[in-house]
Amino acid sequence: MQSSSTPISNGAPVSAARLKMAQKPNPLFMLAFYALVSLGLLYSGWQLVSDVQHAQTSSLAFAPFVLLVVAMLIALGFEFVNGFHDTANAVATVIYTNSMPPTIAVMWSGFFNFLGVLVSSGAVAFGIIALLPVELILKVGSSAGFAMVFALLLAAIIWNLGTWWFGLPASSSHTLIGSIIGVGVANALMNGKAGTAGVDWEQATKIGKSLLLSPVLGFICAASLFLLIKMMVKKPELYKEPQGDLPPPLWIRALLILTCTGVSFFHGSNDGQKGMGLIMLILVGIVPMAYALNRAMPADKVIEFAAVAEVAQTAINKETNRPAPADSRAVLTQYVENKKFTPDVVPAVAALAGQLGQDVKLNGSLAKVPAERVSNVRNDMYLTSEAIRIMNKKHEVKFTPDTADKVTALQKGLDAATKFIPLWVKIAVAIALGMGTMVGWRRIVITVGEKIGKTHMSYGQGASAELVAMAMIGAADMYGLPVSTTHVLSSGVAGTMAANKSGLQWSTIRNLLLAWVLTLPAAIILAASLYWVLYHLF
Repeated sequence: MQSSSTPISNGAPVSAARLKMAQKPNPLFMLAFYALVSLGLLYSGWQLVSDVQHAQTSSLAFAPFVLLVVAMLIALGFEFVNGFHDTANAVATVIYTNSMPPTIAVMWSGFFNFLGVLVSSGAVAFGIIALLPVELILKVGSSAGFAMVFALLLAAIIWNLGTWWFGLPASSSHTLIGSIIGVGVANALMNGKAGTAGVDWEQATKIGKSLLLSPVLGFICAASLFLLIKMMVKKPELYKEPQGDLPPPLWIRALLILTCTGVSFFHGSNDGQKGMGLIMLILVGIVPMAYALNRAMPADKVIEFAAVAEVAQTAINKETNRPAPADSRAVLTQYVENKKFTPDVVPAVAALAGQLGQDVKLNGSLAKVPAERVSNVRNDMYLTSEAIRIMNKKHEVKFTPDTADKVTALQKGLDAATKFIPLWVKIAVAIALGMGTMVGWRRIVITVGEKIGKTHMSYGQGASAELVAMAMIGAADMYGLPVSTTHVLSSGVAGTMAANKSGLQWSTIRNLLLAWVLTLPAAIILAASLYWVLYHLF
């Protein structure tokens, strides 16, 4: 094994970690893994069929069924690629510090990705959906809606596969956001609008800032943490590279495994949600009777929502003292689309809230809403909730505290009825993410472990980079912001190398920066082109 001063760039001896990664996994481990995957897929498939059978008045026709299967495979394919593209970052440090054998590390990471997906809140999923053009969300079952979902997923998969092939830790989050912007711009131009009209630029800017700043913060924070640890912890073994196949001291090993676990868990809870949101759009578009409204919402909550909606309508009308517009839905659609507030917005919110309260009260359950009314009820709920969110965010209306509380309760009820993710969807996404981790992790792991710094990663460097990544991804998940696991961790590793004066392999850094810069424009162009083609095909 080379010493800490020996470079590990081109021409250097093959590292012990690389040799271990080439070993075939234990057949028993693989058998157990595929058995669990099979059970999960069977459960997800059975639950989907069961939901459709309970909700549809007749069996799903052949063409929509085929479309549903293809769309689901593409959506899960995105998460599969995400798994071996992004999740591999979490295991690079434990593999290159001999803290865990590669096969065990990958399975460990896959399991905690799985758990992260299962406990995720859905905030990131619906934050991503809010970037999509309003008219396509409201008509997701139309040809344009299907073209949108297919285009952005295919564009993200193509770019992720390309960067993975060259071993570049590019960002799946960046790619998906770029794809959404591309579809929005193309849709606006194709409908005779300005290209800027097709995207919620305020939300896109907010997400863009988190994606652009996260690698910079990752570099600075990891470098600072490593220097701080060096000042406070005077244990020489922490700053040495692994010797041959020897594992690190027990306390260092526990710390590295803990940080790998945290990064894997938070990656699952953050990145897994992106696929969930798109899968829900697909389900709403193809089988609205089963998934447009939360049929599992308890009866007492439904009754409570009906009462809250009527109370909120009365309170808003009392404060505004303005008649409802002739077409409240059109007023809110325009407001959600262009964010331009007019005096009709508040009475329109009140009118739709009252109408929704009456609809729900009349049917007694979301599961009993007539088939011909399901899409309209869902769209009205979505528009009302988004209008309230935008008004609150921009502080455009000042309600009295009592009315504000009623409006907040109304919004919570609306979101509970429309912004939900069934357990089987979480399981399917978790399986796709876990399988991706198992299949294609080596390329990215080698880049992170060997091609960023000029010397081998020490225990302290690995722990510092992982601690920062875990904290940043966890915070982003809490605030509903998508961040790039890839960029945060790879920039963190670079930060520790710079802080340790180990030197950086600038060819790799240049390629990482190039992928960082090109991902958004490439995804935008790819998605816009695919949307145009698919729109005409559908």
